[in-house]
Order: sequence, then C-alpha cells, then structure tokens
Amino acid sequence: MKKITFMTPLDAEYGFSLTGVSQQALDRADVEDALAKTMAEPDIGLAVIDERLLTGMPDERLRELEQGWQGILLVLPSPVKPPAEVEDYAARLIRRAIGYHVRLRL
Repeated sequence: MKKITFMTPLDAEYGFSLTGVSQQALDRADVEDALAKTMAEPDIGLAVIDERLLTGMPDERLRELEQGWQGILLVLPSPVKPPAEVEDYAARLIRRAIGYHVRLRL
C-alpha cells in the first residue's frame, strides 16, 4: 500500500504528525530538494504540499519534478487569507464606462 506525506511550513510542524501521518516541516529554501526526494521514494503515492511553500517556485519546475512520478501531488490551499484584491486599472475603467463591475481573469 502506498503512503501519504504532507509537506508544511515550519509554523505547522505538528499539525498532521499528531494524526500519525508522515509530515515534513520545511523552509521554502528546502522545498525543491524535499519534493525531489519524496517523488524518488517508491512507497509514496500521494504528496500533499501547502501552497505557501510553492510561492516563488515556477510552475514549469513543479511540472518537471512531477513529470516522471507515478504518484499524485496535491496542493493544499493556504489557511492564511490572501490580501484584498487591488482593483485593476482596466477593470476600473470598464466599471466607470458601463456602470457594472467586471472581473477579468487572464
């Protein structure tokens, strides 16, 4: 049977390990190496990583790491609320022109 491992920031060191699940508390600088080592282990079938650890890592690099791995990489949403969205200049112009708020996703 394949194992599950959780990768969290240092501030969540004991969260998942209290439940008996394998957990690695990491610094952002160590994430890439830890992911590579985790994906090299044949016993691990699911790696769950906190999205805060992935800030600064290009999506292309994450895809490269995941490319040859037979397991599943799941990104766990951050429990920290993101800062309020700043309204884009183009969205403000459109809202002023048509009188309706438009959300643009690029």
